[in-house]
Amino acid sequence: MPKTPLGAHVSIAGGLPKAIERGEDLGCKSLQIFVKNASQWVGRPLAEDEAATFRDAHGASAIGPLVAHSSYLINCAATDPAILAKSRAALGDELDRCGRLGVDGLVLHPGAHLGTGEEAGIERIAASLDAVLAERPDCPTRVLLENTAGQGTVLGYRMGQLAAIRGAVSDPARIGYCLDTCHAFAAGYPIHETAGYDEWMAEVGEVLGFDAVGALHLNDSKQPFGSRKDRHENIGQGAIGADLFAALVNDGRWEGTAAVVETPLGDDEQGHRRDLELLRSL
Repeated sequence: MPKTPLGAHVSIAGGLPKAIERGEDLGCKSLQIFVKNASQWVGRPLAEDEAATFRDAHGASAIGPLVAHSSYLINCAATDPAILAKSRAALGDELDRCGRLGVDGLVLHPGAHLGTGEEAGIERIAASLDAVLAERPDCPTRVLLENTAGQGTVLGYRMGQLAAIRGAVSDPARIGYCLDTCHAFAAGYPIHETAGYDEWMAEVGEVLGFDAVGALHLNDSKQPFGSRKDRHENIGQGAIGADLFAALVNDGRWEGTAAVVETPLGDDEQGHRRDLELLRSL
């Protein structure tokens, strides 16, 4: 079995504790969830008994690292003051929920600069993170900036952009990273080639630092190399192929790091099960 704790993004339908049941059914050793409806700015209140039941279920399970993915609506680089305020409020609310649920890291798409340029976008993202984190100094959950495919004006498709955001915040220790294979491939990192994977890892180590990486997203890609399009495919069935994933799950640098699939479920809803079985076999 690989030392990298493999898992999946699972649904919270029926209540948050159901996610732990779903993860155990898949044999997950790590898990990713939403902490509220990801398509809404404001979620239903999180009752303390639900949070306690979730924490207890997680503690009694074989699931180790636990991460959450933030709402897709959030843009910490928004230029519209109303959207920026909503984004900061939503991020803060989700961090509060993560803290109550015992979630290690909250994965965040850095944001889109919307035509104002990379430097200005990075400054707004860092300012947003500072504002949100300053209001909750005791929150134990790290914000994990995710590398992106680079669609439109979205930032984070180069390692240097992610590092610049972390370097601009007041307390970098509260910020980490999440690496997505589909996004890296789509952004032009040739990770499907042995030399390309080695070069990517070298850049991750030099620019980000391995200790700052709090999660991995293991996704194949429906779109070709360098497409700048974020379209996930099942492991080994996309343009990346299985070799990259064999290298990742056997790379000792990721021992203990949550590695979750966000791949299509398929008509039979067994896509995650098949992908996890394949990854374990590698």
